Amino acid sequence: MQRSTVLLVAAALVAALPPTGFAAGEAPKPAASASSHAGHHPDAGAAVLTSGEVKQVDKSAGKITLKHGPIANLEMPGMTMVFRVKDPALLERVKAGDKVAFAAENLDGTLTLTRLEPAK
Repeated sequence: MQRSTVLLVAAALVAALPPTGFAAGEAPKPAASASSHAGHHPDAGAAVLTSGEVKQVDKSAGKITLKHGPIANLEMPGMTMVFRVKDPALLERVKAGDKVAFAAENLDGTLTLTRLEPAK
């Protein structure tokens, strides 16, 4: 390949690169991490609450049975199922028949309630 062709190809490649966002001679700044970005959005990382009804509370086992709607973050349809609770104190606030809002996550392969509050 001739030198002029190589230079044209190199110039075309450089032109196709996205702008760096810093002036000549200025050092690039590190990319923002997900945690620093979350500070811009107060609700970033907040779990979406799902509606449910308490069917059974088993305080000694740290479990609760809920009839619930779809849980988006777990891609789960509505059903009745047993969950572990991350904090057993959550079970002190509810009894069978209570309408609740909750957040659940898959923690190390176990579906776990991480937040539980009375429905509004």
